[in-house]
Amino acid sequence: MNKYFKFVIIIALTLTANCGYNDIQETDETVKSSWAEVLNQYKRRADLVPQLVSVVKGYAKHEKETLTGVIEARSKATSVMATPELLNNPDAFKKFQAAQSELGSMLSKLMMVQERYPDLKANQNFSDLQAQLEGTENRITVARKRYIDSVKNYNLIVRKFPTNLTAKMFGYSTKPSFEVENEKEISAPPAVNFD
Repeated sequence: MNKYFKFVIIIALTLTANCGYNDIQETDETVKSSWAEVLNQYKRRADLVPQLVSVVKGYAKHEKETLTGVIEARSKATSVMATPELLNNPDAFKKFQAAQSELGSMLSKLMMVQERYPDLKANQNFSDLQAQLEGTENRITVARKRYIDSVKNYNLIVRKFPTNLTAKMFGYSTKPSFEVENEKEISAPPAVNFD
């Protein structure tokens, strides 16, 4: 009986050593930290918006619709609560992603306003804020890429055998990644017209 007991202990230790629990924990934490960096950059962008809007207001009094759109999009983007549970709720994640996408779109429109106002282009505050916003958009892209990579690694571990058994046993499931909202539009080749 003593030999069988030792054999069962050895088998149990071998199985738990290769169960993947630690890998799941490690990759889950990587996903969380990557997500925190995405949120950090979104927050930075949201903080820049009021400054940018106030500079543009002085020059572009006729652009109330664009300014109102930017303010409303910022409000929506900051109202979606970015909690850790967001990563485990695909519907909430999509709402968050849509709100951030809308803000990005409105900011692009705001940047186009400068084309109509030469004095605005020359304003140092506007130029500085525009450069900061462009840098932030680049940081968002990098942070999102890191998040996508960490989600990919996590999802692979959660789905591969035998760690998928451990994941199911402890309630871990795949996490959503960023998706392109207008995939059909951007996958079509651009029309080039030389008329």
